[in-house]
Amino acid sequence: MSAWSTAVRSAPVAADAGYEVDFYAWTMEQAKLIRDGAFETLDRDNLAEEIESWGREQFAKLESAFRVLLMHMLKWDYQPARRTRSWALTIAEQRLRVGNVLSDNPSLVARREDAAARAYRLARIGAARETGLDLASFPEANPYAFGDMTDRPFEI
Repeated sequence: MSAWSTAVRSAPVAADAGYEVDFYAWTMEQAKLIRDGAFETLDRDNLAEEIESWGREQFAKLESAFRVLLMHMLKWDYQPARRTRSWALTIAEQRLRVGNVLSDNPSLVARREDAAARAYRLARIGAARETGLDLASFPEANPYAFGDMTDRPFEI
C-alpha cells in the first residue's frame, strides 16, 4: 500500500468540516441537517450557491448537446462529399439529448435559443478544426432555425 493511500484511508473526516475544507463532509452534514429539520444551522449561502450550480449544469448540458449537433450539421452542409452514416447518427443522438434535457427541465425551453447561440460559437470552431476549412467559411451567427436543428432530415 502506498503512503498516499494509507494517508487517505486514515485521514479523519470532521462532521462539522467547512465548505472549503472538506466538500464531501460538508455535503453530508448539510443533508443531515435538512433531514433533521435543523434549518437554522444550515450553511445557507453555500447551499444556495450549490443549488444554483446544479441549475447551471442543466443549461450546460443543453448547450453541449447543441454544440455537437450544430458542429455535425455544419460538417454535413459544408462537406457533402464526406457525409457518413456516423454523422447522421450523431445528429440523431444529439437531437435526443437536446430533447431529453428540455423534457427534464421544461423551463429551459425559454432559453433554448440562447443555448444554441452560445453553442454555435464553439461548434463553428470545431467544424473548422474537423473539416480543415477556414473558420471564415462558416457563418458567424447560427444559420439554423430551431426547427432545422430538430426536424431536418439527415440520411445517407
